[in-house]
Amino acid sequence: LALLSGGIDSPVAAYYILKRGARVDFIHFHSLPYTSKASNEKVLALAQELSKFQGRAKVFMVPFAKIQEQIVLKCPEKLRVVLYRRLMMKIAEEVAKKSKCLALVTGEVLSQVASQTLENIFVTNDSISLPIFRPLIGFDKIEIIKKSQEIGTYETSILPHEDCCTRFVPKHPEIKAKLFEVEVAEEKLKVEELVKEAVESMEIKVIK
Repeated sequence: LALLSGGIDSPVAAYYILKRGARVDFIHFHSLPYTSKASNEKVLALAQELSKFQGRAKVFMVPFAKIQEQIVLKCPEKLRVVLYRRLMMKIAEEVAKKSKCLALVTGEVLSQVASQTLENIFVTNDSISLPIFRPLIGFDKIEIIKKSQEIGTYETSILPHEDCCTRFVPKHPEIKAKLFEVEVAEEKLKVEELVKEAVESMEIKVIK
């Protein structure tokens, strides 16, 4: 189950898993009404582009705005991004289990952005037990852009539509989060309830 954001990296990460012969479904977290429907359409277009490597696939469209609102209201600003990622992983794990997917795939690149430092990846990993594959972890941006152009996803990826990761972003995100601090912050949220509600509210699109 690949997390598909709408950016350049995540479709390329999914491609590398497809290249090895695995079948991939997709999950996208959106922030409607804070983001536009065009953002969701962009993600579906990327999934459609990737379908040429495997055929039919499902895209799970998960509403994430309520979770972001709760994190903004109840948790330290600097930990928002890490908490977003942990909740995404928890939701993705639930969807993966229901769909019989055996691992998650992300487009994370080591130290490319605040959520992708080694410390923050460690804290994110701790949130679930399912394996998380990160095919791009050691790539640089130029390499990823080149591959996205080769596989035909680049032009769609650069369309100027916001995704949920651009909403409610702190001015100074923590780049070396400590697990115990994040767990303390997470205790202020009704995590199980939020995950359950998100999974029950998601839409499932089929790409052929």
